Amino acid sequence: MFKVMQRYTLFQKIIFFLGSILSIFIFLFCDLSPGHPLVTRMASVAVLMAMWWIAEAVPLAVTALLPVVLFPLMGIMESKVVCSYYFNDIIFLFIGGFILALAMQRWGLHKRIGLAIILLIGVSPRRIILGFMGATAFLSMWISNTATTMIMVPIAIALILEMEERFGTESVRQFPIGLLLGIAYAASIGGMATLVGTPPNLVLAKMFSISFPNGPEISFAKWLIFALPVSFIFLIFAWLILIILFSQKKFQFQSDVAVFKKEYKKLGKMSFEEWVVLMVFFLTAMLWLFRKDINIGHFRILGWSSFFPVPNYIRDGTVAMMTTIPLFFIPAREKTFIMDWDTASRLPWGIVLLFGGGFALAAGFKTSGLSSWMGERLTNLAHYHPVLIVIIVCLLISILTELTSNTATAQMALPILASLSVAIKINPLLLMIPATMSASCAFMLPVATPPNAIIFGTQRLRVYDMAKAGIILNIFKILLFIIATFLWSKISFGNLILFPSWAK
Repeated sequence: MFKVMQRYTLFQKIIFFLGSILSIFIFLFCDLSPGHPLVTRMASVAVLMAMWWIAEAVPLAVTALLPVVLFPLMGIMESKVVCSYYFNDIIFLFIGGFILALAMQRWGLHKRIGLAIILLIGVSPRRIILGFMGATAFLSMWISNTATTMIMVPIAIALILEMEERFGTESVRQFPIGLLLGIAYAASIGGMATLVGTPPNLVLAKMFSISFPNGPEISFAKWLIFALPVSFIFLIFAWLILIILFSQKKFQFQSDVAVFKKEYKKLGKMSFEEWVVLMVFFLTAMLWLFRKDINIGHFRILGWSSFFPVPNYIRDGTVAMMTTIPLFFIPAREKTFIMDWDTASRLPWGIVLLFGGGFALAAGFKTSGLSSWMGERLTNLAHYHPVLIVIIVCLLISILTELTSNTATAQMALPILASLSVAIKINPLLLMIPATMSASCAFMLPVATPPNAIIFGTQRLRVYDMAKAGIILNIFKILLFIIATFLWSKISFGNLILFPSWAK
């Protein structure tokens, strides 16, 4: 049903070798900061990793392992310190979230949730697209965008085939395009609503803590309060655009609700295992939400971590492990336990290494002094209004993330933006938050995100269809993220206009 994307193109080979040559040239013949050789050495490593990540001529995870070798050899960082960045609390947050996702998939809970949302919303063409987008966005808040899309696309294809058989292929020609694009876009939009929903959010949380150890923690609850309304508005706008572009003008069909009821009826009653996973899912979300104190004006909700000896020792990664480890010894009726290691071994370890490589790269930027050096070079932006700076940042990140991994984009850009914000004396979050959200949303090209590639592989739409809708969403997202950052973000992160003392 899906195409296998061709890899190792001429472009990839050129970028791969160009990156290697440029890195060697910087290392041997450049002196970026006289008297501080670590700046030049770190720059050569950063260029090499950036070019290799863009080229993807070698696996992203392999490139992410370069700091383990190059940092100690170049005297940038001690080996045991470098390796510590590959397993930390953010990594365990991701692992815990993915174990929970695998448990949902093992017992079929994900399909039940998706069909239930669709039945709740309705089955007219426009409601079907909205239902699929709502179900996809909700699942993507908790499990990977790729897994969510792979869950929803087979259901969508089954529906499309039924529609074509009932009403004729030509009559419903536009409907599959809008439906499939809706799934891909909702996977990206929904993922940015939670810290665990998309890798760039986790990259922001960790890189911010590395760059500004005295700064406020970007907790699960803080991010949800800020990003969920933004995600909801964006989702509704994306749905409206798809309806305008791909709605049937001459023929409006009405799908039979019995199609979905039949699919849902096949699932039968919720099994014991599904109930356990659902309760663990709900418990994990609640523990994430209420781990730390939540201040709403003069009203404060006391976080549960305050009842423990050292509340600051408890992180979101602690919660993820605390709720998912019991899944391996809670008995199941049909199989030994709710989770087993055969299922858990499907964890995307390559993404785990990619996370670690990004965190190590961020630490190398700071330790070597390259972050400060780059920030000083970019101080000319201080003459521009902060709104214009944010627009430029969102635009550049949006272009880059269309061509390369959103995780790699965030890992390359956020350390630079952290240094830039200090150099021009503005709150780092004012640049890092919209940059992170921009990295998560790529809509124009099939190669931009795995969800885009998956729906393109169904051969139901053209690149033109994706680009036509994608360019409108890219323009809107920049406007939305700017408004959200300057107005709504103060609810979670305080006043971002003022330069904070923890960033000095």
